[in-house]
Amino acid sequence: MNISKKYFGTVAGGAEVYLYALTNHLGFEVSIINYGGAITSLKAPDRNGTFGDIMLGFETLDEYTSNPRYFGALIGRHANRIALGKFSLNGVDYQLPQNNGANHLHGGFKGFDKRVWNAREEVRDDSAILHLSYFSQDGEENYPANLNASVDYSLFENELSIEYRATTDRDTIVNLTNHSYFNLRGEGTILDHELTLNADSFTPVTKELIPIGEIRSVQGTPMDFRNGKAIGSQIHDSYDQLGFTGGYDHNFVLNEWNGALRSVARLYEPATGRLLEILTTQPGMQFYSGNFLDGSFVGKNGFVYERYTGLCLEPQHFPDAPNHPNFPSTVLRAGEEYKQATVFRFSAK
Repeated sequence: MNISKKYFGTVAGGAEVYLYALTNHLGFEVSIINYGGAITSLKAPDRNGTFGDIMLGFETLDEYTSNPRYFGALIGRHANRIALGKFSLNGVDYQLPQNNGANHLHGGFKGFDKRVWNAREEVRDDSAILHLSYFSQDGEENYPANLNASVDYSLFENELSIEYRATTDRDTIVNLTNHSYFNLRGEGTILDHELTLNADSFTPVTKELIPIGEIRSVQGTPMDFRNGKAIGSQIHDSYDQLGFTGGYDHNFVLNEWNGALRSVARLYEPATGRLLEILTTQPGMQFYSGNFLDGSFVGKNGFVYERYTGLCLEPQHFPDAPNHPNFPSTVLRAGEEYKQATVFRFSAK
């Protein structure tokens, strides 16, 4: 296990950004910058033992600071959309920035993805760990309360673990996740990737991708990934939910949620044999098939990020949760600790 560190650039205001590479004896390598806590690359083996980068990302800091698609980044204070940027807590109404049309998305104009995090490295016998922390002041992006957030990225033999924690001095709302784009082949589209989701239902949305409050069964719809299928097999079906975005951008209600870590998803790429298994403690999984990638970004090695060239699988609480009492709550009370974890487990067959 090892961690290397190198200078990556300086943001406006003078804060320095570094790139940390976590490696192990098997050849796995995960690179992370402390700007937004973004995972910039992840190298995993195919069925022949050949390592390749399976993560979309960029080579320079300038590309990350101007990135509107959250490549690899940590998302907070509240991941996903909040309708009209409005919510009420303890009888007080709050207005968050409306940075996604009329709605609030991923923490606002300057969410956790655009902050420089404090970083500390640790190497253990069984893992390499990058500890990140960030203090979010009361009123930042109009969120109430001071919030201390920390995220630990830990590379084990064939697993990348992400552990999230947060504490607050007053009641607030918190929903953290990571917004990495995967392409297990490293090129082309993700339409042939085979996805399995342990989810009997999902939360349908409006044309603005705001949940309507319903928990709908996936049975008999293109949203049913319980038995595994190619992502492209039904992505263009005339189902109303797919028509909103030209693909998937939905929260799936994960089965067997009780706060414990359990396996919830599998992503398989048949050409390379790469297999990604996702375990999480969270109740939901936002599956996004890269519908809004439009060729305007050129990533590492000249890979043009066209539509469907990457996908996101983001364990989290449900979108717009503060406005739906029937959804799991994202309220964090003073004196309590927000704590959740996700594990990305890699293999090949």
